[in-house]
Amino acid sequence: MGELGVGIGWRSEIDLTVERLPGVDFVEVVAENLHDDHLPESLRILRERGLPVLPHAVSLSLGGADPVETERVEHLAAVAELVDAPLVSDHICFVRAGGLDSGHLMPVPRTRAALDVLVANVHTAQSILGVPLALENIAALIRWPEAELTEAEFLTELVDRTDCLLLIDVANMWANARNLGEDPISLLDGIPLERIAYVHVAGGVLVDGVYHDTHAHPVPAEVLDLLAELCSRVDPPGVLLERDDRYPADSVLDAELAAIRAVVTR
Repeated sequence: MGELGVGIGWRSEIDLTVERLPGVDFVEVVAENLHDDHLPESLRILRERGLPVLPHAVSLSLGGADPVETERVEHLAAVAELVDAPLVSDHICFVRAGGLDSGHLMPVPRTRAALDVLVANVHTAQSILGVPLALENIAALIRWPEAELTEAEFLTELVDRTDCLLLIDVANMWANARNLGEDPISLLDGIPLERIAYVHVAGGVLVDGVYHDTHAHPVPAEVLDLLAELCSRVDPPGVLLERDDRYPADSVLDAELAAIRAVVTR
C-alpha cells in the first residue's frame, strides 16, 4: 500500500463520522466548500492527528475554451496552503462555456485542438499553484463525435505535455464502460500508471439501463473488481471512497472502507 493509504471524502454532513472511523488514513475536501483562511473544527482535528487533507476542486473548468478564472485557482492554492496539502486536484472537463455554468462536469472532446486548450489551461493553473496538480477522468453520458485520440492516448499526452499527475476514478471508468462501451482494461493498459496520485472509488445506481455515478449508493462489486485490476498493475499511493449524499450508518461506511483495503492489500 502506498504512502496515503485508504481515505474518505470529508463532508460537513459526516464530519463526526470521519473523525471516529478507524480505517481512515487521509481525507479529501471539496476546495470550493472551504474558506481559505480558516478550517472547520473537524478538519483541524484531523490535521492535528497527522492525516493528510487533499483539496479537490470542481470548478476550474480547465477543459473549457474560456480563459481560466485565476481567482478560482488562487482559492485552491490558498486552501492547499491552509491544510499543508502535498497536492491538489480537479477534473478533465469543462463546466462553463459562453458565460453559462452547466453545474456539471462536461467531457472534453478527444481532439488535438481540445487537448491544446486543456494543456494551456493546466499550465496556467500550475503557474499559480504551489503544489502538484492531479487531474481526474470523469464519468460521461455522451461521447463527442470525431475523436482523434483514445482516452488513454489523450491522458498520456496530457501528462507528457504538462507533467501533471492523474487521479484515476475507477467508478467513472466503470460508468463509461457500462454507458458508452468504453474499454477500461485498454485504458489501464495505456495510461502512465506511475503518474497516479491516488484513486477514487464510489457507488452509483442503474436506472432504465443507464448507470448513474451518484456517489450516494453502495460501491458495486464491478467497481471493486476494476480497482483490483488496477492494483494488479500498480501499487496506488492511496484509494479514497467518495460519498456525497444519502449517508449511511458509520458501520456501512466502515465496511466499504474495509472492502477497499482488502482489495488494495490483497
